[in-house]
Amino acid sequence: MATENSTPVAELRGAALAARLAEVRADYDRFRARDLKLDMTRGKPAPEQVALADAMLTLPGNGDVFSESGEDARNYGNLQGFAETRALFAPLLGVPPEQVAVGENSSLGVMHDCVVWAMLKGVPGSSRPWSKEEAPAFLCPVPGYDRHFAILEEYGIRAIPVPLTGRGPDMEAVEALVADPSVKGMWCVPQYSNPSGETYAPEVVRRLAAMRTGAPDFRLFWDNAYAVHDLRDAPERVANILDACTAAGNPDRAFIFASTSKVTLAGAGLSFFAASPANTAWYLARAGKRTIGPDKLNQLRHIRFLRDEAGIRAHMVRHRALIAPKFDAVDAALRARLDGTGVAHWTAPAGGYFISLDATPGTARRVVTLAKEAGLALTPAGATWPGGQDPEDSNLRLAPTFPSLEDVRAASEGIAICILLAALERRAAEPGAQDAG
Repeated sequence: MATENSTPVAELRGAALAARLAEVRADYDRFRARDLKLDMTRGKPAPEQVALADAMLTLPGNGDVFSESGEDARNYGNLQGFAETRALFAPLLGVPPEQVAVGENSSLGVMHDCVVWAMLKGVPGSSRPWSKEEAPAFLCPVPGYDRHFAILEEYGIRAIPVPLTGRGPDMEAVEALVADPSVKGMWCVPQYSNPSGETYAPEVVRRLAAMRTGAPDFRLFWDNAYAVHDLRDAPERVANILDACTAAGNPDRAFIFASTSKVTLAGAGLSFFAASPANTAWYLARAGKRTIGPDKLNQLRHIRFLRDEAGIRAHMVRHRALIAPKFDAVDAALRARLDGTGVAHWTAPAGGYFISLDATPGTARRVVTLAKEAGLALTPAGATWPGGQDPEDSNLRLAPTFPSLEDVRAASEGIAICILLAALERRAAEPGAQDAG
């Protein structure tokens, strides 16, 4: 609901602008005087979410160490993971169980390994390792995930930003860019994207699968991190990328990644790699050089605790009950302060872990500074762009899951004040803004 002080900031000038600026500065000073210490920087599960899986700490239990086929989870072996583990999670990944490999707790680690192995060894269809190509590059939908970008930076891979549209990446831009044979891959968070919350439309998935690429060994790094992380009654689902690639005659195009880090225990989950038979064989051949087998006791814990797909869905409903009110609290606080001012717009995602907010261009870094001075820690401005360089200096990623609901309410009020104050400061500095109306 708009407030009585919701005149668009761009329309304020002279005495009205000065009065509004003084009012919001006073609000900011009062908020800062509360001496709060709040953190909205990273999308971590809250302690209450992690506690939902505390029963796993006593699983699989003394003596319960054998898989359905009689394999001993305490010993070496079974690089691909237990058959029942793969059968449990394969439907959520949209692939047959035989095309799934189970890893340790971090899907980011699996993505890192796949990039490094592609650089050193190439992938199925490569004529040589990617590191032997001249200036290999990845497409990076923006706003996007800073840890994806960090992997590219670590290994000297060029990052090419591509805008998101609300229904996935701008496919006109993508299709033009992938004609360049130096473009070897593309990061994708296809469902409830980090941080925009959007889900790729079926037509976008089809075009990604079918587009002509200059590199015959081009790969979609399909990070489906939020496949079961719904926040609303009408959940969104992304089209099956592996089926689309197969139908388009590009069966090896997609590497699919996921994990249970935000499902069970963030530091002790399971990660997954899924792909075509050729890609799965490639992955296992590489992985077999770095390990003799994954943590199969942890696989048993997950099987015993979650049991089946219905068990996973029921568990995620309990997560939703804890975090959906926090997303609603952010939205309510932003609306109370910012509706009608024209200084920001933000997402109301149906799932995932983040809210993406675009403040007045040229103010995001100032917002973060103001927030820090008021005791609010935010993700650095620019983090959602490769190299930390948002050309508009406008995007902010808000992560409401970890703090308590009370702290989320307080932090969101402070964030809204900072956004409005930064916009008013910028307006006051514009030529002619101080002239009488």
